[in-house]
Amino acid sequence: MEPDQAVAALGALAHEHRLTAYRLLVEAGPDGLPAGTIAERLGTPSSTLTFHLQQLLHAGLVSQRRASRQIIYAMVPASMNALMAYLTENCCGGQASRAPACEPAAPAARSRKSPAV
Repeated sequence: MEPDQAVAALGALAHEHRLTAYRLLVEAGPDGLPAGTIAERLGTPSSTLTFHLQQLLHAGLVSQRRASRQIIYAMVPASMNALMAYLTENCCGGQASRAPACEPAAPAARSRKSPAV
């Protein structure tokens, strides 16, 4: 991943609604969710959600496809993995195997309830 791509991805995630929507899509997996379902689960108006999902789409973090009259959004695993790899590429000076600080983090504690899936 190039630095400008990382900045675009991080910028897209730097908003509470987009981050919450993205986490919901990560939880849903590569099959994704219809836009209406995402809006319902997040309690966000459809027009507002569309704006936020477009930001994630332009950053390459999600994909969209049409299924009949619905638009299905899904996370793009390769983009998420590339961003994580970019952020941790030089962790612990390349000595990650010998540095406990560079081991994968435990699941994050949630300070508030996540959207039901």
